[in-house]
Amino acid sequence: MKRNTLFLAWILLIFGTISIQAQQIIAHRGFWKTDGSAQNSIAALMKADSVRVYGSEVDIWLSSDGIPVVNHDADVTLDGEKLIVQDTPASILRKVKLANGEPLPTMEEYLDAFSQCKHTKLIIEFKTHRAKEREDELAEKVIDMVHKRGLQDRVEYISFGINFVQQVRKLDPNAPVYYLNGDLSPGVLATMGLSGFDYHFNVLYQKPEWVKEAHALGQKVNVWTVNKPEDIQKTIDLKVDYITTDEPLLVKEILQAQ
Repeated sequence: MKRNTLFLAWILLIFGTISIQAQQIIAHRGFWKTDGSAQNSIAALMKADSVRVYGSEVDIWLSSDGIPVVNHDADVTLDGEKLIVQDTPASILRKVKLANGEPLPTMEEYLDAFSQCKHTKLIIEFKTHRAKEREDELAEKVIDMVHKRGLQDRVEYISFGINFVQQVRKLDPNAPVYYLNGDLSPGVLATMGLSGFDYHFNVLYQKPEWVKEAHALGQKVNVWTVNKPEDIQKTIDLKVDYITTDEPLLVKEILQAQ
């Protein structure tokens, strides 16, 4: 009887742990809402790793001279002048300072820093460009950088662009890749061979059945960008797999209280 009781306790402990860990946290643009950090900075990446979230998201563009660089917006401001990232050489973009004083990073620098991370994965968002050829060049260069460093098992890809997700699937068939735009059903994504979707939470509020449909197809579900406690709880209740947030510690606290 004692052995059976201990076995039952062990099973409950295992499954209790699984239920807590079933929903994972992705830090949106890294963990930037903390001292010494800034959106898409190397510091934000390292701080995301320090709080042991599942992933740290980062946004990638191709400079005019073909260098993959890290930035969210399509433009940056340097000395009061607005510059379009994809029309500006990397040497000029590097002069831009982030909110924490870091220079705007190249992807080479970001991956070198990521190689030192111990706990988090890197979620790379390819930003859509004007020309398909530029998107193809960016995808090829970044995936090559990842593979040369042996980081392919620790990297996942996301994009709003159909061309980008198709290129990732072509260049790295084993890589997890998710679509962001919110307009395609899990069934359509399955025909494209994608790993699942990564949609704004409002999309899932309108189509909650897509979560079950995705899971039935073996897909994973991510949701962005979830910052308010009520939305965090709603997405937890929807049983999504990943929650992308600017508030990773708040999401962790709410998950642990479930």
